[in-house]
Amino acid sequence: MSFSIDEWFVVLLARTIRDSEVVFHGFGSPCAQVAMHVARHTSARNMLLVEGATYAVNPDPPFIPPTGNDLSLQRGASYRMRFEEFFDAALRGDVDRMFLSGGQIDAYGNTNVTAIGPLEAPKVKLGGGGGGCNLAATIQHLTLWTTRHRSGRALVEHCDFVTDMGHRTPDGSRTELGYAGAGPEWLITELGVFDYDEGGRARLRQVFPDVSVEQVRAATGFELVVAADLRPVPLPSAAEIAALRGVDPLGVRRSEFSPAELRRTFTHGEGAGCLC
Repeated sequence: MSFSIDEWFVVLLARTIRDSEVVFHGFGSPCAQVAMHVARHTSARNMLLVEGATYAVNPDPPFIPPTGNDLSLQRGASYRMRFEEFFDAALRGDVDRMFLSGGQIDAYGNTNVTAIGPLEAPKVKLGGGGGGCNLAATIQHLTLWTTRHRSGRALVEHCDFVTDMGHRTPDGSRTELGYAGAGPEWLITELGVFDYDEGGRARLRQVFPDVSVEQVRAATGFELVVAADLRPVPLPSAAEIAALRGVDPLGVRRSEFSPAELRRTFTHGEGAGCLC
């Protein structure tokens, strides 16, 4: 079985979802969106999926469309939440996981989708966080992701602007600031998989087979902490790849990757365990 980096990456995102969780992704998040539908067809069949633009609950779209506002994302939904209804649920603690990305992500999992450079005269104005700052404060677990780690500009020492809070900002920790959510749990990049240590800092746990720790270190703007039991990223199973290709035949997930990354392909080697 052969597969590409975008497929393996989305499977890793899907695996961060626990069964029976209530899970949400933000607007314009193709990899996270596809991952949620993959999880619902494989390892988390009892999850409750809330679409990021339509707030449709557990829809069954024929495919993932290129835009998150497509009517197909409401097909088969058991319910469509109102905007304020979803935010109330998140504030009550009824949403278990949210996916977040950013133009910048720092060691504590703070993300920036507001502006690169000084706020009064930014080099790049980004789209903004919408209600992400509120949701990130109260939703229990966050899965972060970026497909631009290798650029050296995505994982930074300090975010130019903190749009969505991670474990700690210059103003204090989540506990000190009175936020109920537990913060980032996982960070998935095209180079490896990070978790967060007891101090809330990112820690490299797994690397892809075509990536070295030194390559990860060179692309990371903060001091790289490597787990003592660092391992290769687990292979995707045939069932996970089949589910992904079934829900995303248009390959909308690929829009988040550079052409150079999309040339990375892998094959289950002889004797490699299938995680079906």
